[in-house]
Amino acid sequence: MTNSNIMLKQNLQLRLGQKLAPQQIQLMKLIQLHTLEFEEELERELEENPALEKVNEEESKEDDYTAAEEAYENEGTESIETDFDVNDYLYDDEPNYKTASSNYSADDEEFDNQSLLTEGQTLYDYLLEQIRLSTVEEEDLKICEYVIGNLDTDGYLRRDIKSIVDDLAFSQGIYTTIERVTYILENYVQKLDPPGVGARDLRECLLLQIEKKVSSNKTVILAGNILRNQFDALANKHYNKIIQKYDIEEEDLKDALEEIAKLSPKVGGNFDTQTITINQEIIPDFVLQVKDNQVIPTLNNKNAPSLRVSDEYKEILTTYSHDKKSAEHKQAALFIKQKLDAAKWYIDAINQRQNTLLQTITAIVKLQKDYFISGDEKNIRPMILKDVADITGFDISTISRVVKSKYADTPNGIVYLKNLFSDSLTNDDGEEVSTKEIKQHLQEAIDKENKRKPCTDDALVGILKEKGYNIARRTIAKYREQLNIPVARLRKEL
Repeated sequence: MTNSNIMLKQNLQLRLGQKLAPQQIQLMKLIQLHTLEFEEELERELEENPALEKVNEEESKEDDYTAAEEAYENEGTESIETDFDVNDYLYDDEPNYKTASSNYSADDEEFDNQSLLTEGQTLYDYLLEQIRLSTVEEEDLKICEYVIGNLDTDGYLRRDIKSIVDDLAFSQGIYTTIERVTYILENYVQKLDPPGVGARDLRECLLLQIEKKVSSNKTVILAGNILRNQFDALANKHYNKIIQKYDIEEEDLKDALEEIAKLSPKVGGNFDTQTITINQEIIPDFVLQVKDNQVIPTLNNKNAPSLRVSDEYKEILTTYSHDKKSAEHKQAALFIKQKLDAAKWYIDAINQRQNTLLQTITAIVKLQKDYFISGDEKNIRPMILKDVADITGFDISTISRVVKSKYADTPNGIVYLKNLFSDSLTNDDGEEVSTKEIKQHLQEAIDKENKRKPCTDDALVGILKEKGYNIARRTIAKYREQLNIPVARLRKEL
């Protein structure tokens, strides 16, 4: 190709973009942290940035972070001759809070207030220990170990046997058959403790456990027969069908069901450390007090730390910045200035966080005053994120981050803020009522129903209509599912 065939083209494009400043990213990260996470984040920042200090309670108010900030603004910083851009520092070598940010709505996230316990023997180790002490041929032992390695945390074998046969051939060099692996599963792995391990479904898991109960007790025998031959009828609570099938009395069936109820559907749960959890203490982010029929919101003291910029670091900065000839001193002064700027910005972010949290909880209190005073969930008003955003002037995404994982300590107990938000429906009197109020009436109606003949969704429609809530059957079904309440057939009891 000759040069004459080469054509150069120049295009001018105008693009409009939006980029969050590091301070905004930092603030959004801090806002969505609950108290425990905020404490950890604060301690991490104090450790990473020595220019940031906590103010001790015994120190005078004149020595608080505001005075330190003003002193920093006026002292020693102008003598540094550099084209330093703080943003370069933040993006190149910074704590992760300045760059990490969620691009999805925090309001969609669920808060799980639990921590993992990582001690104890795993189910895998426990089973391997048993199988290696048994008399199994070498190749069969390898297959046993591989099958055990494919069990999930509940002790089930969810993978199909054919896939395991293929994996044994490709990864272990063991060429076997589906029949042989099935035999090893049923005659070795499923014979291990705890009873029910290695099951391929719930029915097999329960049946393995009931079969370990070597007994002539007629109730145990009946329970085994039901699991073996009438599992679908049991799962769908077709009790009359089971009674007719075995020609038994209702009391006999009830005893068998009690025997089945003693069995564990997740036999691996007590062994696998990944599934052992302990409840973590909830530390409320807000404290609400009722005085003279008024609700007074305050922040938890742990959410309002007193911080300041280090005087020692400002003095060091002044010392280094006076020596303009030394490249090392100039570099050291630049580093210290970066740390001081980061400390100042962090203090600003903490102040904005406190202000945002307090304004948000004040708006929520204004909307839900009756509920906080009475503690009755029927007094919860319809409230969506936009309602709080309109009062505070904040963006809806900001409100979403504030209520994420936040709790309030009220005179009637600790309340999860997200539970206060709900849509509204209009009752027969033309008043807007919260869907939470309707769900509570629905729950009460189901709690009071005759368990031998549970209310259908159509019957529940009639019950709520008598209370003044004209709701369609599909809406009842939706609310029932949100409350984790099964259909009438599955709520039936003897």
